[in-house]
Amino acid sequence: MRGSLNRTSERPGGLVPRFNKLYGAVFWAILLPSSAAAVERNSKVIDDPVYTHAQHLVEVEPGRRLNLYCLGEGTPTVILEAGSGDNDSAWARVQPAIAAHTRTCSYDRAGIGFSDPARRPSDSANAVDDLYHLLHAAEIKPPYILVGHSLGGMHVRLYADLHFDEIVGIVLVDSSDETWYQNVWQLDPQQLRTSYFAMGPKALEHQRACIEAAQTGFVKGSQIYIDCVGSDDPLYSAAINAANDKNRMSVAYQQEDVSDANSRRQSTDELIAARRWYGDLPLVVLASSPSGPGANETQEHRDAFNRLHAVVADQLTALSKRGVLRTVPDSTHDIMNTQPQAVIDAVLEVLRDARESKGQVHQISGS
Repeated sequence: MRGSLNRTSERPGGLVPRFNKLYGAVFWAILLPSSAAAVERNSKVIDDPVYTHAQHLVEVEPGRRLNLYCLGEGTPTVILEAGSGDNDSAWARVQPAIAAHTRTCSYDRAGIGFSDPARRPSDSANAVDDLYHLLHAAEIKPPYILVGHSLGGMHVRLYADLHFDEIVGIVLVDSSDETWYQNVWQLDPQQLRTSYFAMGPKALEHQRACIEAAQTGFVKGSQIYIDCVGSDDPLYSAAINAANDKNRMSVAYQQEDVSDANSRRQSTDELIAARRWYGDLPLVVLASSPSGPGANETQEHRDAFNRLHAVVADQLTALSKRGVLRTVPDSTHDIMNTQPQAVIDAVLEVLRDARESKGQVHQISGS
């Protein structure tokens, strides 16, 4: 999404001109061209001032805090896990609607947004460990419904694998899985500018330049600023863009970027080792609707990618005997922005199921 310069995929098709880093093509870069119709339907600028400053800084270990933002009341609590490089504002179009029915929390992972820098690699196990300590330190007691977008889908799955007794439902929003990165790379390594699970030499050199620029101070408008920080995201107000830019200009964010990219192999290994069957756990898998080829992509490659995209969605759905797969029309990879109602509906459906299975009287009207 809009916070991640090195991940063209997080806002594919040029919807937002913020993704300029050399290794931006990796994995999701060839993903879904944007739908003009979807963008038009969801064009209201996000201007909530809560995204311009920290909300609740929670200490997850001595001297290190994560930013937590919760709305609403009720149980189970919905936990929103953003995609690679994204902060809590990724959920701005869905969190308030879900919070009308139950407590709903988003947060910033280490080094992102208003959270303190990480002290260890950005693999899934460390992300899960941080989230576990965040929720318990903030006294947000289980049960939880986990909602994960893109790479965040891998993080919430590992959380469910390791803390299954705390989870009563999952929603995966165009999620990656432990087979995804290698399989995308194998479709055609020449179409990607990085090596499998790690940045190539040119990308590493560029990333070092971004870190050095952050250390000495970016000059706004310079080429290195454009490459490493990018341009404003039209989804957000000037104030939110300014807050996000300040974070992306930090050494912590630039270092998190390289750690994130180089932790993918470790994350996949962690999911493979912990993978479990979810039984009758309510699970909804939302898949974006692939379109024509992206920039510098052949139709043949796009067709192969679409087949892989469908296989991954099927594999995720099969994790529960109650798994439901929905392809969301007119959506990009960032379904929560281009088709937020699809995410809201999926979460409320899982919430109804979770409450009914616990014998609670649910009070969720149809959306």
